[in-house]
Amino acid sequence: MLQRSNIVSSEEELQEFYAQLQSQHITPAWISGGVSVEPRSTAVPAVWHWCDLRPQAMRAAELVGTEQAERRVLRLHNPGLPGASASNTLVANIQIVMPGEVARAHRHSPSALRFIIEGQGGYTVVNGDRIPMEPGDLVLTPKWTWHDHANDTAAPMIWLDGLDTPLVRMLEAGFYEQYNDETQPVGAGTDPSSAKYGAGGLRPAWETAPTARYSPLWHYPLSQARATLERLAAEEIGSPFDGVILEYTNPLTGGPTMPTIACYIQMLRPGEHTQAHRHVCCTNYHVIEGSGYSLVGGRQLDWEEQGRLHGTDVDLPRARQHWQPPCLPVQLHRHASDEGA
Repeated sequence: MLQRSNIVSSEEELQEFYAQLQSQHITPAWISGGVSVEPRSTAVPAVWHWCDLRPQAMRAAELVGTEQAERRVLRLHNPGLPGASASNTLVANIQIVMPGEVARAHRHSPSALRFIIEGQGGYTVVNGDRIPMEPGDLVLTPKWTWHDHANDTAAPMIWLDGLDTPLVRMLEAGFYEQYNDETQPVGAGTDPSSAKYGAGGLRPAWETAPTARYSPLWHYPLSQARATLERLAAEEIGSPFDGVILEYTNPLTGGPTMPTIACYIQMLRPGEHTQAHRHVCCTNYHVIEGSGYSLVGGRQLDWEEQGRLHGTDVDLPRARQHWQPPCLPVQLHRHASDEGA
């Protein structure tokens, strides 16, 4: 009859054996910790408020130029993590470009998204395509695409950066290259990716379909997303866990915008309380408007629309922002809205 073996060794023999293994850079798996029953993240629920972030971004613009800083960004770092990232797999940066400034062209292997918080225009150039940046818009700069930013308006441009840098760093797959000039030449047309792929289910038949795994559509305007959310909210109950929620998708595949980052926009009706749920992905939330709170791992984090910053009226057309917490793996979380969000 086959059975498990039972070998009783002295502690002295075991320690001597372990020391020999250690000298050879070998670790016995049975004493090094096995597979956990469930993920246990060191990241903690956290919230950053726009009334705190905006003044610091403006101060950074006074002290540091875009010539001194390749990217003038403020990284939001999770209090429970050793590195400067909001969660284990995503960084969250606040980037500011002042009137007349450019942020020079470069490319890198981490994928990036831009969620526009404040501004009166300005643009990003991705592989030669000029992409407008309006408050509430989602703009993609997929991995290894050339990109630079420019502000040709009279007001500051501020946006949220989200990159999968921690994941790429863990995989030791980080590459970076500067463009041979400060900015790229801009191609013909206004917002070319939207012209080609922004009409849902249509693409130019005279061109070969893109083979890259990321979305060929790099600009997702808030105006389109809001109209769809409001139409569905009037007709559908939505998800009991997330309210009315839409995924930004690759128009060619129906899959996520980028292989390592999925992007969503959701609406909570006034007084709506979602059911608690959990998942294994880290989620960073950005609040566009409204007020409410989220319960993450038993901790309540309040969020609200910011209309007045340190006594100064700020014109952010229905896009008064702040950062909400990262939802951590397998932590139960739910959301509640007071006036709609």
